[in-house]
Amino acid sequence: MQIRYRPRLVIAVSILSFGAQAAAMPRHPVKRPDKSKHVTTSPARHAVVIKSASEAISVTGVHRSHGAQEVVSAKSIQEETPGTSVLKVLGKLPGIMLQSADSQGVDIWSQMFFMHGFLQNQIGMTLDGIPLGDQQYHSFNGLNIINAIASENIGHMVISQGAGAESIASTSNLGGSIEYFSSDPKHKAGGQIAQTFGSSMNMHTFIRFDTGDLNKTGTRMYASYMRNDLDKWKGGGNQFMQQVNAKIVQPVGQDSQISAIFDWGDLDQYQYQDLSFDMLNNYGSSLDNFIGTPNAYAKAYKLALAANNKPGGALPAGYSKLSDPYDASYYDGGTVERDYLGGLNMDFALTSRLRWKSTVYAQGQYGRGTWASPYPWYSNGLMPNGSPLFDQITVEHAQRGGFTSALHYEIAHNDLSAGVWYEHYHVAVGRNAYEEPVLGEGTPINSMGSLPDPTARLWGDSFSSNSFTAFVQDTYHVLPNVNLHFGFKSLWQSVTGDQTANIPAYTGTDALASGTVTTARAFLPHISGDWHFLKNHELFFDVAENVKSYPIAGYKGGASPFAMTQSAYDQTMGAGKMKPETNWNFAVGYRYVDRLLNASLYAYHTNFHNRLQQITSGPITNPYSAVMNVGGVTMNGVDAALVITPIKGLSLSNSISWNHATYDQNVTSGGTTYAIAGQQIVNYPRFMYKASLSYAWRDVSAHIDTMYMGQRNYTYTGDLSIPSYWLTSAGAQYHLRNLGQYNRHLKSFQDLTFSFNVYNLTNTTYIATAGENGNSMSGDDQSFLIGAPRQYFGSVAVTF
Repeated sequence: MQIRYRPRLVIAVSILSFGAQAAAMPRHPVKRPDKSKHVTTSPARHAVVIKSASEAISVTGVHRSHGAQEVVSAKSIQEETPGTSVLKVLGKLPGIMLQSADSQGVDIWSQMFFMHGFLQNQIGMTLDGIPLGDQQYHSFNGLNIINAIASENIGHMVISQGAGAESIASTSNLGGSIEYFSSDPKHKAGGQIAQTFGSSMNMHTFIRFDTGDLNKTGTRMYASYMRNDLDKWKGGGNQFMQQVNAKIVQPVGQDSQISAIFDWGDLDQYQYQDLSFDMLNNYGSSLDNFIGTPNAYAKAYKLALAANNKPGGALPAGYSKLSDPYDASYYDGGTVERDYLGGLNMDFALTSRLRWKSTVYAQGQYGRGTWASPYPWYSNGLMPNGSPLFDQITVEHAQRGGFTSALHYEIAHNDLSAGVWYEHYHVAVGRNAYEEPVLGEGTPINSMGSLPDPTARLWGDSFSSNSFTAFVQDTYHVLPNVNLHFGFKSLWQSVTGDQTANIPAYTGTDALASGTVTTARAFLPHISGDWHFLKNHELFFDVAENVKSYPIAGYKGGASPFAMTQSAYDQTMGAGKMKPETNWNFAVGYRYVDRLLNASLYAYHTNFHNRLQQITSGPITNPYSAVMNVGGVTMNGVDAALVITPIKGLSLSNSISWNHATYDQNVTSGGTTYAIAGQQIVNYPRFMYKASLSYAWRDVSAHIDTMYMGQRNYTYTGDLSIPSYWLTSAGAQYHLRNLGQYNRHLKSFQDLTFSFNVYNLTNTTYIATAGENGNSMSGDDQSFLIGAPRQYFGSVAVTF
């Protein structure tokens, strides 16, 4: 018997809350729905001061660690295939996991990033001090890092895997922070041109021009263009993005500067189809949407007719084996984004002891999440023109702006800081229907291109938010080798949401949630310390309380108060059943650093409270959705890492990560109690192992990296799990330096670099992203994506 309307219970954890990705604008709604001369990294984290008298950031080697903080240089990015997401680079660190359906990690729908059990929307992220928001799919209050800056323009990254820094401009940093810093323009005029060719018709282009110093004051700037275009590795359709970045730096006096950055991004991606174990076992990993394949629209049209029990319906070959053949493939599904981001940074040395740093920024975004639905909401199962298909497109228009400002003062043995952050954003989001043509009577809608007027506006929401945070902190240097840090953060955010459109026949309710939610915490303490003893040893600890403001999403878009009906909102918020998520994080670590050996041990404990989850039940075509406070999570974990450099140029690194994060209570819904207490959190493994071997000799370098990803719970009760797997990749580079020595006509060119990379060397078939549509309490569900097979990339880059 073919199952189309199957009862089920699905939980999507709040904005990355220990598990499923709660998307603000889900793609499958039917499913379920150098800085300046002194770059001071996060003073809340025993600040590492990186002094740069020139454009070269003096972060030696690939990584540099201090306390609960790690600095990753641009060298790590340069070892990867050009265009690779920097999150994939960070994924090599202990305790960090990035999953994506593509080899570069730029497929925005499938991107899922965890750091010590916290998803990306529970981690504070900034770019040159500009907050990037909660990092969920089509975030209302931010921008994914791949859309904010080309990876080639990132100078270094600062990762705080502990309690997070109170100075970070974020309302979602429950589980740490990542600070991205763009590279500075060079003092000497020049540039870079790079081209990559690879599997799946991959073509990545990067062009950058630096003006050099334009005058005696040192004014300089750069502008760059990046283009990344590739076919999907299975099915049809392509994934395209292009980006323009610019930065200008104006020194002021001897120790101050003003800088500005600009970003324009254009992204059009056809996404891979989400799979279930039933689909994987009875059809195979090649299953995908129809777009770009022979007779694509005819196959989708006939499948839609069959889904609605209409004459002429037919299942594609092999689909009859599936329990739900009608959702196995759609005509298409994709994402469109247009982004603008600008920021102005001011760093002034008011005195030899007092600095004032401020950032002003603004962002605009147009987003579109689309798929061709075979389920018209009309009673006859057809659109007004007689077609069983319509394009269901969720459209978002978002604008935000704000500023940060902080004072840093050094006196006696104290480094004092105090600052504020304010942000306002406005979002209009809604879902429109566009009827597809009757087969043979027109051209299907190009969901990546210009759209006609909608057939209907299914639902709409608008949101207006004001956020304010303030922090005070002091790092006290007890002794030259002993530092203690004390600080606290205050947070206030108020969001008002209103319904702007609603078709009850589609949404199943007469009114969508409207109202105002407020998150307020006056005192969120943070205490840390580090002790350097003997010659190469360090001990450190980190303790903090954090809060995440209420997640904001459109109707059925996540674990948000506004994802519900008005009646459910009144019952939940009016009775005080929903509260903001909070946690206490505790961490302690040891580090040994020597020329031949680097070793580290990091242990952490987290108590997570008021875990918000989206409970979805009923028929898959239009499920009932509610949001509940279902208790807490207790997490304990350990990372251990060892890097050996026995001879010059040779490095061998190994790391293991163990994470025991379990749910504290069972969940009762609809009269059924689900035994999830004591189960490992979904989508994040209990064990990971990572190793890397690299060697550099003169102008040649090579590396091979391998990773073991442990088993991951796919359901909350643990009755289904994602299998473990090994993934190995390799790369090599050859540099021709000072090309003028070979031919005088080439003296304008500095270096020529050839690189070759192989992803998934052993061609392993594995499940990458899991839970992108939420996770079932028990049993199978269509919510995982297959990772990319073996792929090859060759690149050539010249600097001048």
